[in-house]
Amino acid sequence: MRIWDVGVKHLCRKHLLAEHRELHGLWNILTKHQAKGGYSRHPETLRWVGKEKALFARHEALVQEFSRRGYKHHTPLDEKLALGSAQQKVFINTIKEQKILLNNKPCDCSWKV
Repeated sequence: MRIWDVGVKHLCRKHLLAEHRELHGLWNILTKHQAKGGYSRHPETLRWVGKEKALFARHEALVQEFSRRGYKHHTPLDEKLALGSAQQKVFINTIKEQKILLNNKPCDCSWKV
């Protein structure tokens, strides 16, 4: 599970779509409070606890990038559930490290570090 902190415009199609799918899974864990094991204790999940507003904003950025690329989006999030902090300040990897990780993947993410 990974929600990147780099600008969405730099993500290749594969990473953009994967992040969107994983963000929805994370959103369900955080807002429906159903999961007690598995990903509910994952470091990526824990860093978003209490930051649903920031996660909602990341989703909206993904949706805008979908539109810019001509993709359709059919899975909106309920903004009423976007509580907590509007900023994410906790990182598993720094943004620079995330760019390096993406740069080392065999994909078309669009920058060179």
